[in-house]
Amino acid sequence: MKTNPGRFFEDYRLGEVIAHAVPRTLSGGERALYHALYPGRHALYSSDEFARACGLPVAPMDDLIAFHTVFGKTVPDISLNAIANLGYAEGRWRQPVFPGDTLRSESEVIGLKENSNGKSGVVWVRTRGLNQRGELVLDYVRWVMVRKRDLAAPSPETVVPDLAEAVAAADLIVPEGLDFTRYDATLAGEPHRWGDYAAGEKIDHVDGVTVEEAEHMLATRLWQNTAKVHFDATNREDGRRLIYGGHVISLARALSFNGLANAQMIVALNAGAHANPCFSGDTVRAWSEVLDKAGTGAPGVGAIRLRLVAVKHGAEAFALKGADGKYRPEVLLDLDYWALMPL
Repeated sequence: MKTNPGRFFEDYRLGEVIAHAVPRTLSGGERALYHALYPGRHALYSSDEFARACGLPVAPMDDLIAFHTVFGKTVPDISLNAIANLGYAEGRWRQPVFPGDTLRSESEVIGLKENSNGKSGVVWVRTRGLNQRGELVLDYVRWVMVRKRDLAAPSPETVVPDLAEAVAAADLIVPEGLDFTRYDATLAGEPHRWGDYAAGEKIDHVDGVTVEEAEHMLATRLWQNTAKVHFDATNREDGRRLIYGGHVISLARALSFNGLANAQMIVALNAGAHANPCFSGDTVRAWSEVLDKAGTGAPGVGAIRLRLVAVKHGAEAFALKGADGKYRPEVLLDLDYWALMPL
């Protein structure tokens, strides 16, 4: 058999390191497509001249381009037969990715737990994205629920990794040379800086985007994500293609520009949950909550910790969970991250 049916739960071994195919060289083409698919307008990613004024050699690729590229490499080995992508933790962007860089991915299995129904289990992996020089660009933990091929296969020893609630502010990595002392807020699009935000503040990002079938499949192909549920309408009993969760992340991040235009660079992913499925025809809106703030030591650069929530149109303003503690059905995404912002 020469084709790849993908891994099932019983195929994973604790401590196993999986090298993923295929390396990908990124260029301005990926950036242009990214900005066409999502209404992304953050100045640092849009203008070489703006980036140079901020101490970088040229505009880096959007942080989520790096994330999607690294993530997409892992799908054939980690989540081709997944039922659901459950969450993220301990994610850090270690250095910017520039046009011309080549990324590859590898994942270590750090946890396994069979579900009580005996039909599936949860796999935890720590994924690392490396550039053409072997330098670490990005790493994160994610966990997925994966089907079993053989229901009679023995259960592995249960190991659930102990994960940090959030990346500590002291562990954030500011890109070398980044300097916001000459930051031009007029060119960036909004006047609001780090000092204008307070913990507990909530921001309605106002705008919405209706998800189209062709766009979400184009986006998922762009990142070489081959998960069956995103393309094959026969893969689900309801005959619907599930929207890639990263598509929702990028839509929400782009929508957050209206109110957070100066939250320029994502440097850490503390936690994330795809709370409910998203399908073609859903209109995605977003709101954010300021969770924390910290200094960085870099000139003119502060760090802001944000909760980014994506919801379906019609959701109650700033509503996240019900009285039972579960996510409300209209909530699509709950993402906790650190970003860099001018002081």
